[in-house]
Amino acid sequence: MKKLVALLLSFCLLFGMLAVASADAETKTGAAQGFGSEVKVTVTVEDGKITALDVDDKGETYPVAREDSVEKVIAAIIEANGTEGVDVNTGATFTCTAVVNAVNAALAETADAPAAELAFTAGTYEATAYGYNGNVTANVTFSESKLEAIEITASVETAHVGDVAYDIMIPEMIEANGSGVDGVSGATFTSRALRTIVNDAAEQAACTNLDAFKAAKIEHTAQDAIDVTADVVVVGAGGAGIAAAAQATQNGNSVLVIEKNAEVGGNTLVSGGQFQSVMPYVVWDPADPDAETGVYAHNGQTYNKYKSVQGCINELKMILNWSEEPFDEEFYKENEFVAGDAAELSKHGVHQEYLPVLQELKKEIQAYLDWAQPKLDAGIPENQLALFSTLNLHIFQTYYGGLRQSADKSQWIYGDIDLVKQFINDGQGLKEWLEDQGAHFLEDQQNTLIGALWYRENEYEPQDGNWGTYFVGPVKTIGEDNIMLRTTATDLIIEDGKVTGVKATRYDGTEVTAHATKGVVLATGGYAANINLVLENNIYWDTQYLTTSTKTTNRSSQVGDGIVMAEKAGAATTGMGFTQLMPISWVDNGNLAFGGGNYACWINPTTGHRFVDEGSERDVLSLAEFRNGIVKNNTPGVFVEIYNAAQKVPGPPTAQLQPTDFTGRYYHIKGTVEALTALFADPEFEGVTADPATVLETVKAYDQAVMGLGEYPDVGKGIASRTIGNVDKTEDGKYIPDTYNLEDTDLIVRLMAPSTHHTMGGIVVDTQRHVLNADGAIIPGLYAAGEVTGGIHGGNRLGGNAIVEIFVSGRTAANTIAAE
Repeated sequence: MKKLVALLLSFCLLFGMLAVASADAETKTGAAQGFGSEVKVTVTVEDGKITALDVDDKGETYPVAREDSVEKVIAAIIEANGTEGVDVNTGATFTCTAVVNAVNAALAETADAPAAELAFTAGTYEATAYGYNGNVTANVTFSESKLEAIEITASVETAHVGDVAYDIMIPEMIEANGSGVDGVSGATFTSRALRTIVNDAAEQAACTNLDAFKAAKIEHTAQDAIDVTADVVVVGAGGAGIAAAAQATQNGNSVLVIEKNAEVGGNTLVSGGQFQSVMPYVVWDPADPDAETGVYAHNGQTYNKYKSVQGCINELKMILNWSEEPFDEEFYKENEFVAGDAAELSKHGVHQEYLPVLQELKKEIQAYLDWAQPKLDAGIPENQLALFSTLNLHIFQTYYGGLRQSADKSQWIYGDIDLVKQFINDGQGLKEWLEDQGAHFLEDQQNTLIGALWYRENEYEPQDGNWGTYFVGPVKTIGEDNIMLRTTATDLIIEDGKVTGVKATRYDGTEVTAHATKGVVLATGGYAANINLVLENNIYWDTQYLTTSTKTTNRSSQVGDGIVMAEKAGAATTGMGFTQLMPISWVDNGNLAFGGGNYACWINPTTGHRFVDEGSERDVLSLAEFRNGIVKNNTPGVFVEIYNAAQKVPGPPTAQLQPTDFTGRYYHIKGTVEALTALFADPEFEGVTADPATVLETVKAYDQAVMGLGEYPDVGKGIASRTIGNVDKTEDGKYIPDTYNLEDTDLIVRLMAPSTHHTMGGIVVDTQRHVLNADGAIIPGLYAAGEVTGGIHGGNRLGGNAIVEIFVSGRTAANTIAAE
């Protein structure tokens, strides 16, 4: 957004009238790094006075309204005729500081002024700043006149996401003798942390001109234009793009991948990493119902069956009774549609294209219950029975988990059945495809995660992480020389109505023309990091909850540029008004906290009671948080989560919590009133007014329900995998209530809130991943895969459905190109 604030003050103050612009007026320009982008300013100076300040901050996002932050700073700079004494502590500190630094840089640029000479107190200085996952610490060395070295000594930044900023920015800072170098796309938090560290160290070293040091940067020079041709050009190197490129390579096509970030991986690298797909060999087998093991055909190994979880069978019984009548929209014109209330939804029919799936699923469920019920009646706990899981269950849960109504009740949205069936059915081969390229999975696990609705997640070996599982092998398949990093696609090339290539620009300004002889695949991801675009299209969330202050779990690069390019080529879009929020995001920066509601108890911070079924869909959880949480640092929906510290948090290695507290995020305590009282007295818990004794009574009542000794307090729960307090079990998995103990249990307490996570809408595609125009016709030469597309997940995506869909759709696009 570009704003012009012009306040002609000098003559107004002296004579009470507007001054006439002087013939000597001149404009000066400057730039400085803000929160997520470079902030540029144009300063107008007349007769030694600043009379206007034009700020280009269109790449920034704000935790508070812009008029309460940046515009106040602009006015203050004009009134003060400079930046001295201007307060930047406005809630948008990084952007406002960038405005000040950019103005200083502009005013320092006079034709006859020599370049500022820098001097330091020679030595090595340690500094620390907060990055993406936690603190980054570095030793910064200065000579008497120059920045000599920057050594990162401690960092928990995500590999191949944040840490790539070090190798790029550190050499440039040393060459520039300053910290004003460009940040690295996709590594915004780490770039900012590194810049803060170096500035802190320079201040410790008594830098003689800190403003000049902060403004010093490398001016990149565009090289000769690049003109390249490949069979398939892929735009975006996240999961969908890398899958498309690897499959295209395996199909014998030459490939060029264009990626704006400094490393491949996209949002997939900062996701939970699991994907939903049935592992038939570890779930209940109707052909051998009493089997306790199964064989994974891909490796010939035998694995134990995965056990069911308390509540799964009740969920199956609800589906078994689902009405087969056509879906009754009329009922919801007169009655509130409560997202996530599947029990009520099941009474009002089904969209008829999903009826055959439902009918087949009912047959599968009935066969399972015919086997399971006698065992339950004989006293065998549900958690000792093999888990029921079929492709039809996955398809149907994706349908009703994504069935949503717009806020004004005028529109319904749910996944296109052909697209849903495709990614779920074809997802059955995804694990094998990845394993053939070197990935490793936990072959006997079918866990769950937040908003997944079922135990169906495929988990990788922890030491591999998202990078080792999803990218190392496919990148080898593609060949690194066929991936062009730090290059932003800007336009599609269209010739005679066919998409034949891509125009792009490298980080240094070099122009790139990439010709595609067979097809272009758009795999640029969603736009959850572009809050203005989210708000512009929003028809789902109440505007008191979704605002310009809403944070995101996404990398800063996810702004919807692929959708814009496709629309210019005539592509249609669908579902753009629905954005999924992640209910478990850190309050301080919106990043994904990781976790699962199946093992946790969520507490209203004012009443001390539960307020939602923690295993619900993500939008259901987020809405409940908004309605029951508190506002903290301009972030609404802040709530308290409590769980047993022995519980492993679902997600990549970076999801695992440290044994020490992380201020503002998570804390380790014992389950006593004294410990919780002391915790709630911490300033970070300001606004949490719940009585600690009430909270712990809620937890105890919750645990009693998990053990089957009562009803869940405050609100029911479909599936719960464990108690919060410690309790022993018999060999056959039954709880021993007399051993229950909360007071001596090590607990973790987390503070979290919703932030934007996945944009449900995007480009309209068919099952072959052709991009379609408004008339439903194929746009020749153009394909799309992953979150850039719409129509698949409806209005809400199940947790773990993204990775399987993006990889399947990427491979599908490549196979379509090969077939055509």
